[in-house]
Amino acid sequence: MADPTRPLPNLIPQPDGSWSGRTVLTPTAFTTRGKFTLPPSKVVPVIVVPGIMGSNLRAATSPSKRASRVLDPGAEAWRAPNGTFEGLYAARVWKARAPALRQQILDPATLEVDDRGDIHLPLEARTYGMSESEVRERWWGEVHWDSYGNLLYGLHVGLNHTFDMDPLDNVRVLCRHWKDVIACDPARWGVRTIERLTEQELERHAAFHYPVYACGYNWLESCGASAVRLRTRIERIIAFWRERKRTCDHVLLVTHSMGGLVARACAKEIPERILGIVHGVMPALGAPVCYRRIACGTETSSPSNGALANKEAECIADILGERPEATMAVMATSPGALELLPNHLYPRPWLHVHTVSRVNNKDVRRHVVQLPAGNPYDLYRDMDSWYRLVDPRMADPAGKYLMGEPEVRRVVRTAIASAERFHCRTLDTYYHPNTYAFYGADPGQMAFASVHWIGRDPGDGTVFTEANLKAASWLGYAAAGGRRVRVEGRTNLQLVPAGQDAAGDGTVPHQSGAGPRPRVKQLFEMRGIDHQGAFNQEAVLLLIQHLVAKIVQKLP
Repeated sequence: MADPTRPLPNLIPQPDGSWSGRTVLTPTAFTTRGKFTLPPSKVVPVIVVPGIMGSNLRAATSPSKRASRVLDPGAEAWRAPNGTFEGLYAARVWKARAPALRQQILDPATLEVDDRGDIHLPLEARTYGMSESEVRERWWGEVHWDSYGNLLYGLHVGLNHTFDMDPLDNVRVLCRHWKDVIACDPARWGVRTIERLTEQELERHAAFHYPVYACGYNWLESCGASAVRLRTRIERIIAFWRERKRTCDHVLLVTHSMGGLVARACAKEIPERILGIVHGVMPALGAPVCYRRIACGTETSSPSNGALANKEAECIADILGERPEATMAVMATSPGALELLPNHLYPRPWLHVHTVSRVNNKDVRRHVVQLPAGNPYDLYRDMDSWYRLVDPRMADPAGKYLMGEPEVRRVVRTAIASAERFHCRTLDTYYHPNTYAFYGADPGQMAFASVHWIGRDPGDGTVFTEANLKAASWLGYAAAGGRRVRVEGRTNLQLVPAGQDAAGDGTVPHQSGAGPRPRVKQLFEMRGIDHQGAFNQEAVLLLIQHLVAKIVQKLP
């Protein structure tokens, strides 16, 4: 009977093209043999690009960045919480932070990516020779573990372990996770049929080594600036493997949400360095929830939520800001946040005003106003109408802009112009030619396909029209993100934002998720995935492994 074996830490590539590994001497009585696994010499790095708020941020340590007013250099500025306990604690901390403090902490000009985030490898990682120090060198600490840990670990194990030896029969067998990929019902991926992987294709897949990396970015800055960071990371990774005498010409990108916009901008500059992209739940055309959160504060419930999910939504609102004065202080001048607004390709109209009248003891809703009628960026630049996105009096509670409201208006318009350029010139309809995408279209995960302002007619005789509602004068804010206005100088009306109205993933509506349809290799319309936790779904991980194996088939 053969002596048992134990896995040793993964080998480290050396500049001369060799591999090195570390182990320790054991007593002669200890007959278990150590096992190193030699990776293939052809390398296809896989880089995970997170969504907004998925990258850890800290106060800048670089002298090229402006110093934070409230944080010491290197101090944590943003860490999305991991687990229920951390979530409850973070909700309490952020709820107590005034808008001015939020603005100062989350000032994009004073922040940089923080690579010290939590990494919680499962105990079984040792079976695959993994260590925290190894994956931290691949920047896994830059991203939120609860959202991306399952993806990073799953890809590291799945992509690099295709075949194994049966310990009884000593014959080659397909690893369990690849059997699961092949056996997965295509309906779980939102398609009727799919071309299954063959053993020959998996043999081809196994000829490559797939080191898995993360690339965080400052999500408050423009996605264009983040794309430059991603490009630098790609070039650095390729150079690393080439310097160690490995064949490495391309990378594969797996993106989440906003990360898809970053990756598209990067791919447009260096398409030859990218073998393929898999986009997950990307707001390809933007998302009306961005307008809703800036203008009204973060929603605390959804018609598709149960009691527990609504409690979670309340905690999220505490962190992000339930009131507009909290969200506007951070998002109104953040190019990154503004680039998530519905863009020039999003179906219009998506902003609506309704009145509700009592007729024969029944509520009757009347649709009165539909916006935007023309360029959506003109709507965003409008800071005077009652339905404005940004109230300049609430956008600078910390007094960052010394000239007051005139400077605030200028800064907001500059940020919106940046978003418009990014949408219309940088991205427009561009996708890398070897792109796949999946999105949520689940009636059980309702999202905002549009935003509806609803006001109850007081019955004083005023006839509400598109003209007089659009021209209503501002009176003030109301509860639940509402606004109070006066129509024709005599009728007071309180308007409140309605809830989510379309199938999606809880954040991105299906209309935006389906935006890539005519321009990608294949689009998967999935059920049962929520936006933030998309990569914690087994079906999603199986799909990504399937697509990676298909993408590499054309490599020499």
